[in-house]
Amino acid sequence: MFTLETITLDATDPTDARAFYEKAFGLTEQISVRQGPGTGTGRPFTISLVVGQPSTVDSLVDSALAAGATSLKPVEKSFWGYGGIVQAPDGSVWKIATSAKKDRGPATREIDDIVLLLGVADVKASKRFYAERGLGVKRSFGGKYAEFEAAPGAVQLAIYPRHALEKETGVALDPGAAYGIVLGGGSEAFTDPDGFTWQAGDHGTHDRDEHDR
Repeated sequence: MFTLETITLDATDPTDARAFYEKAFGLTEQISVRQGPGTGTGRPFTISLVVGQPSTVDSLVDSALAAGATSLKPVEKSFWGYGGIVQAPDGSVWKIATSAKKDRGPATREIDDIVLLLGVADVKASKRFYAERGLGVKRSFGGKYAEFEAAPGAVQLAIYPRHALEKETGVALDPGAAYGIVLGGGSEAFTDPDGFTWQAGDHGTHDRDEHDR
């Protein structure tokens, strides 16, 4: 079994993008940045930061906005918890959320999980593709959603219908836009049925990242 280890995002200005992610979320390990056409909107994925309480959501959203992000959906309570959605300067969409509805202590900046949600044409077909490659299925709800097993500290991978992703983020997907993302994990490079590309482990992504510094 393999898991998603790293995410590499394209940005027209990698230095500024790295500075944004460090200031906004304190991310320096699982998220890498490389030179590329990363400013387009409507890309078929979101990245979620799952945290422990509402005050942490507020802290991360506030720092993201202060660092240059745009608010897509302001933080609010809902049936499932508390959260908001922002768009980074490179065009990627980020959801910061918690299942808790009340704070249990002082605000922290701790991120419990990072979840990459891919918008796909056919959830069942994509789930089957990844399962056949050795990615363990953690939970699945027919053609509506699937989530895969992740090693401790790794990025969690989930898949969702494209139209549902559009509805959740409020951003219309652009079929012609560059995806602007490379996934790292497993022992071989491949491209999935929806055009998302994978590199073996995190080899190459961090080398490219260091080269751009």
